[in-house]
Amino acid sequence: MNKKQIIFSGTSIKRLLNGSLLTIIMALLLTVTAAVFETNAQLRPLEYNKDKLVKMAVQGVIGEARMSYPPYRISADGELHVVPGTGSITYNFRTGDTAVNLAGDHVEPAVTLYHPNGRASGESRGFNVLSCIGNEVKVLTGEAKGATGYVIGKHGGSEHVMVDFKDDEVFDKLLLGDRMHVYAEGVGMQLTNIEGVKAMNMSPKLMEALTEAGMGVTPDGNLRINVALKVPAKVMGSGLGSNHAYSGDYDIQMFDEVTVEEYGLDQLKFGDIVALIDADTSYGRIFRTGSVTIGVITHSNSFISGHGPGVTTLFTSTEGKIELVIDEEANLKNLLFR
Repeated sequence: MNKKQIIFSGTSIKRLLNGSLLTIIMALLLTVTAAVFETNAQLRPLEYNKDKLVKMAVQGVIGEARMSYPPYRISADGELHVVPGTGSITYNFRTGDTAVNLAGDHVEPAVTLYHPNGRASGESRGFNVLSCIGNEVKVLTGEAKGATGYVIGKHGGSEHVMVDFKDDEVFDKLLLGDRMHVYAEGVGMQLTNIEGVKAMNMSPKLMEALTEAGMGVTPDGNLRINVALKVPAKVMGSGLGSNHAYSGDYDIQMFDEVTVEEYGLDQLKFGDIVALIDADTSYGRIFRTGSVTIGVITHSNSFISGHGPGVTTLFTSTEGKIELVIDEEANLKNLLFR
């Protein structure tokens, strides 16, 4: 709503309410609105060592669905579940879809890629670390050859990389085993006009999209960014204690109903940009009061203790130099695929 709309609305309501009280309310609204407009106008684009970034080729193939034997997953309540999990092509849960309300466990949205040399190989680690959120992906083989999409997630343990495509018809042509080329760029990114904030797993493409969506550096030297939800570090689980956050993810435990309701965590979607409050992932994943980590939801909820929707780090600040604007549209679907 712009200033003119606010003034017009106030004029219409004024006929029904006490004039003096309404005048005060409208004055406050206009003051706050003007302050927001002024502050946004003062935001500076986040700058980084763009000309120094190395752009490399990495490749993966569409992995088949994985299942352990026996196929049961034991829940935190002691129940047994047999449901889909990691790998494969997931047709009906993609970027922007729920990451919570589905009959699955650690489901990876859209298309799962892996390196065939094995999860423990240097090539597999290189594939996962070097692939950054928002990197362009091109299909090299099969009926969908030539189609392009973007990296939307990175899953730890399995060392999988998830990709999605804007064109729904691509999914009718993809087959397990199809090979894809990732234009890997972003590792080595250093922010140059802000202190106390680190970037990781971030591509130039996503940086540009976030900037267009309102991200920037405030006059006080903080990073302001839109996020769909805030998540308290007290519910962060699997991934905690890792000595780096340049690959994989960090799980949100969904077992405490009070916290889930308070923070609206049941609304989490694949591709959501979220803020982890009191979480520092600068040199691993730890709890630290006052710190803030910004990440993206990359895999689904889980029944297993300590696990839940996965978050891949995009920004982190030990000192908490990140300001948040709650925006339910803060999702990769709107940032990369619009």
